[in-house]
Amino acid sequence: MQKTFSESWYRIADLNITLRPTIEVKRQLFRGEEWYLIQDPFNNHFFRIRPEAYNFISRLKKERTVEQVWEECLGLYPETAPGQEEVLQLLSQLYYADILYYNSTPDKKKLFERYKKRKQKENRSKLMSIMFIRIPLLDPDLFLNRIMPVIKKIFSIPGFLVWCLILFFAGKTLVDNFDQALEQAQGVLAQDNLIWLYTGLVIVKVLHEFGHAVICKKFRGEVHVMGVMLMVFSPLPYMDATSSWGFREPWKRMAVGAAGMFVELFIAGLAVFVWAATGQGVLHSVAYNIMFIASVSTVLFNANPLIRFDGYYILSDFLDIPNLSGKAIHQLQHLVEKYGFGLKDSISPAASKTEAVWLVVYGILSSIYRVIVFGGIILFIADKFLLAGLIMAIICLVSWVFIPLTRFLIYLSSSPKLGRNRLRAVTITTACLMFFFLLSAVIPMPNRFRSPGIIEANTYTKVVVPVAGYVAETYISSGETVKKGVPLIRMKNQELFWEMERLNAQLTETLAMEKHAMEKTLSDLKPIKKRLKTIQNAIINLKSQIDGLVIKARKSGTWVSPHADEMIGTWSPRGGVIGEIINPETFRFSAVISQDEASNLFENNIQKAEVRLLGQADTNIKVSGYRIIPYRHERLPSAALGWLGGGDVAVSLSDNGGLQTKEPFFLVHADLQKTSSANFLHGRSGKIRFTLPPAPLLFQWERKIRQLLQKRYRI
Repeated sequence: MQKTFSESWYRIADLNITLRPTIEVKRQLFRGEEWYLIQDPFNNHFFRIRPEAYNFISRLKKERTVEQVWEECLGLYPETAPGQEEVLQLLSQLYYADILYYNSTPDKKKLFERYKKRKQKENRSKLMSIMFIRIPLLDPDLFLNRIMPVIKKIFSIPGFLVWCLILFFAGKTLVDNFDQALEQAQGVLAQDNLIWLYTGLVIVKVLHEFGHAVICKKFRGEVHVMGVMLMVFSPLPYMDATSSWGFREPWKRMAVGAAGMFVELFIAGLAVFVWAATGQGVLHSVAYNIMFIASVSTVLFNANPLIRFDGYYILSDFLDIPNLSGKAIHQLQHLVEKYGFGLKDSISPAASKTEAVWLVVYGILSSIYRVIVFGGIILFIADKFLLAGLIMAIICLVSWVFIPLTRFLIYLSSSPKLGRNRLRAVTITTACLMFFFLLSAVIPMPNRFRSPGIIEANTYTKVVVPVAGYVAETYISSGETVKKGVPLIRMKNQELFWEMERLNAQLTETLAMEKHAMEKTLSDLKPIKKRLKTIQNAIINLKSQIDGLVIKARKSGTWVSPHADEMIGTWSPRGGVIGEIINPETFRFSAVISQDEASNLFENNIQKAEVRLLGQADTNIKVSGYRIIPYRHERLPSAALGWLGGGDVAVSLSDNGGLQTKEPFFLVHADLQKTSSANFLHGRSGKIRFTLPPAPLLFQWERKIRQLLQKRYRI
């Protein structure tokens, strides 16, 4: 509650003020409490006020002064009537929103001034949202009114049942063709697919925005603006459905917010059918991209409540907290003012403790997520257009750092709200800045980096297929100990035996020809003998290949081939790896070190190295020593470390084996000390952690930023 009397009351006490005649007022319930929604139809703006404030402004008349209305409210509602300070704040906010009217010369003179200030505020907002510039183009309200009979039939209970059936059968079709869909997803960002990806994006988003519009019209809302939004300088459609904020029922507002996603999922379902029924071509590519956009964008962006898309408004209506983002910021500000600066008069915007918790959690998460998203967008643009990326980075730096910092300094130095608490506020702020400076730039902090890798036996032999054929039988199970020369797997290739029959027939024929030449035509003997030798060499080579159909152990050790039994009946090409024979006595960890971290290895800054295996993160395996392989590698020691195998290393999508990396790397072999708590298995993946000398966080961040600029932009 604000104080009853105000020193500035004389400025407005004798004014004759009223609401503009075009203003509409609706009563709504939020979280079980009564509120009044003021709507300005001229610019489609909404303002929410408490009943106490409405009791005051509803009594404002041109023939009555503000003083008279306030005294009347004080007499009628002595417990809840707003104080003079609250009346000042309320009238000033409504005044700058151009909702109030009073018949006087100053009002006419300042009308343009208020409009100018409001436009300046809107322009500043657009500047801060440079990545999402909106350009209104047309008014679709008349068109939506004409198609309303069709809308009512489509968006009905039978229509919802059809929507469910389409999604069910589309999901089944996608599961049946999942391997093909996953393979095609690897080329979504390929150069020749970008045009189809953008085409699908435009189609989906146009229908998405119409979904919002038609549901808004179905519930008797108005949609007067549709246009183009330059999302990261890429034109996409948008529409304005803010009239839905006037719906009294929260489920109607949530339905308008979710309508676009419902339409996208329906379009994705239809696209699945087209994609599955067509072969390679334009229609097939467009259908797949529509399917990809309509599903991925819905889940990752539209349904995400941390950014101000559909999910944000749905969450806001679900929690019954209008202006969720703004109230979250005010709640964080309230916590700082009350518990940091000691302002006992600071009032929380939350109506309850539960709402306060929601606001704090949302405010923190959305702020962090917004920085991550916009940072990623800036880097993405800078990769394509360096100058544009730099301009956007400067604008964001000014908007998010310098302007808020300037406002905060003005607030600290001259805000009347602080009053007697100014010294404490300045002291707390200075102490926090000093603490942050010491923590980031002075105090040494742990300095580590991690790299993925796999466990390998120090001595092991890859068992390859010497002759192409089908896997017919396995003699030894994976994990068993074998001796040199023991048969492991039997292959089958009937063509080799047919070739042997042909060569034997040629051998018999050639021997007969040799006998005939020795008896009658000695001049033909020399070429016949040459042919005979060629056939005999071919038979020897073929016998070697037939003997190779039984794959034997070349060394003693442990036979490792986890998928050998599954390979029975499958074709294995010559040279394909079918298993390994390892020596289980000693193991090493082969780590993939990125170029960003390789300098630490070559500078001999490593103080300690430890390995943690996948599935045993609580066990640290000590490293007795490590060796850097002094040249760059481009093929991983195991596909499990790359993207295609579920690892962290970026691999080339053109390599089906998942071993070819996008960027060269350095390989490190670390000797592991055996421990009873860790299970060493050849090929098991994990991560190695190198500990560097402690350094302040600011220096660690500075090094990462320099590496990023050098790597991506050669700066």
